[in-house]
Amino acid sequence: MGKLLALSLIFSNIFIGLAVAADWSILNPRFRNDLGDSLKKYCESWRINVEVNNIRGFQVVPQECVQHIQKYMTSSQYKADLEKALEEVKLFLSGFCNIKGDGKDAWIFDVDDTLLSTIPYYKKHGFGGEKRNTTSLESWMRKSKAPALTHTLDIFNEIKDKGLKIFLISSRKETLRSPTVDNLIDVGYRGWSGLSLRGLEDELLEVQEYISAVRQRLVDEGYRIWGIVGDQWSSLGGHPSAKRTFKLPNSIYYLA
Repeated sequence: MGKLLALSLIFSNIFIGLAVAADWSILNPRFRNDLGDSLKKYCESWRINVEVNNIRGFQVVPQECVQHIQKYMTSSQYKADLEKALEEVKLFLSGFCNIKGDGKDAWIFDVDDTLLSTIPYYKKHGFGGEKRNTTSLESWMRKSKAPALTHTLDIFNEIKDKGLKIFLISSRKETLRSPTVDNLIDVGYRGWSGLSLRGLEDELLEVQEYISAVRQRLVDEGYRIWGIVGDQWSSLGGHPSAKRTFKLPNSIYYLA
């Protein structure tokens, strides 16, 4: 009788465990109190998978992770990650970038959250937890108040001083050219060779298609693209590409 009771308890526990496992979800409030820091781990895992391009095309940051993303994007860790990525640019420049000096050596930068930071805007608009409001964002951009990313400004000047032509390719609209130029100059970005913004003819293209088309025009003009720095995978992917691409951290939004 005792053996039967023991077996009954064992099987009962197994079935209960299976039922719990079937219902288990880190997003389920029933389990959060018991999981301790699992939500933090989940949100950090979500962020990392955005950065390595496993999670694509998201329109908003999961609501339960907004605070985590905000803490990261305003933290010393974000700055350290940004600085490390740009240190790799310096290593490439010093050891592998053998420019010819004929005026056809080129480097490409994205603009938003590569040269200029939109974090001041997102501090007031949910840090990715709200669906991207293009009208509101462009209104903010027209004020030309975006701060420079200091480490990127340093590498921008180093690349320029090395003799490479710098081209800026942004998914901003052509109608934002004047405030964009003013903003870039005001925070210290000077001496680039070209700024490409999306015109009406580009509106039907995906961001990556538009950026690839701009790069193709540069290659057709004889430029050798040594490197690309951007915070979005759409800024780095597609063809033609560069000798090296460098991804800066940004898990607030995704542009395809």
